[in-house]
Amino acid sequence: MPRPTRLSIAALTEIVTGIFLRAGLNDIQARSVAATIVAGERDNCKSHGIYRIAGCLRTIEAGKVDPAAEPELQHDGGPLIRVNAGGGFSTAAFSVGAPVLAEQAAAQGIAALVINDCTHFSALWPEIETLTEAGVAALAMCPSYAAVAPSGGTAPLLGTNPFAFGWPRPGRHPYVFDFATSIVARGEIELHRQDGRTLPEGWAVDAEGRPTTDPHAALAGAMLPFGGHKGSAISTMIELLAGAMIGDLTSPEALGALGSTALLPAHGELIIAMSPARFAAGRPGDPFARAERLLDAIAGQGARLPSERRFAARAAAMRDGIALSAEEMAMLEELRAG
Repeated sequence: MPRPTRLSIAALTEIVTGIFLRAGLNDIQARSVAATIVAGERDNCKSHGIYRIAGCLRTIEAGKVDPAAEPELQHDGGPLIRVNAGGGFSTAAFSVGAPVLAEQAAAQGIAALVINDCTHFSALWPEIETLTEAGVAALAMCPSYAAVAPSGGTAPLLGTNPFAFGWPRPGRHPYVFDFATSIVARGEIELHRQDGRTLPEGWAVDAEGRPTTDPHAALAGAMLPFGGHKGSAISTMIELLAGAMIGDLTSPEALGALGSTALLPAHGELIIAMSPARFAAGRPGDPFARAERLLDAIAGQGARLPSERRFAARAAAMRDGIALSAEEMAMLEELRAG
């Protein structure tokens, strides 16, 4: 078996950015998308790494993303910040709104960033970590397109609807979790299909609503929510908060507007940032020190905190480079050649 090729984070970022610039994206779109994709590879989360490039390019070629979009910041000085993505990628809009969001959360205790009219493809942890680095706790969520049956249902209605949270830990990696409210991310089923692997039982139903382990049948049918009715309720909450409440598309509406699950969905995103220092003001104890006691107690029982595997992979990538298989390198070369 050929040995993997190792690229530095900077080298892979240059390659991926170049692919998107050649595809017609402007600088802010290309660099923000590339940074998120490379973060997926850096942290060994393959379902959010360079595998995502092809889907981004299909969506650009189909005219569903405005390659020249310049995110428009709308802020009246209060705790609500809005960025109109203008039909571009959510990553570019977040890069414009995040500094204002962190500043307002620190000043006012809590602030929210609404991103409208964006195309979304990415994990949420890079956004969350941007905010924890600024010293604020944060929540992020967004719909998707209808691909998940509600608990007790048989047909796609909800999105995979990712939900992420982060807590800053001064001098240490933040506490971060990021998960789909479906039992797995749709990208995991795509990877099973590409690799010819069957799915674990309980992941999906086919187009007739019958349980299936065939990834082809699952993609034609519906995924299932994690935790049964609990995951279904959280997913519905995200449809309401990050869809209806912010004046953007819910997952069924996004699928209706797109007409296909082969392209990336367009909708909105909601990010809420909070200042632990402001919330705890006047109360005894340092909120960060108290949080450390809790997190250390969890780890002291042998439990793994979420994202520890990602952070370990990140350290290895920063030290040794990102490992890409021969097939992955061939894909990158093909994409670079256009």
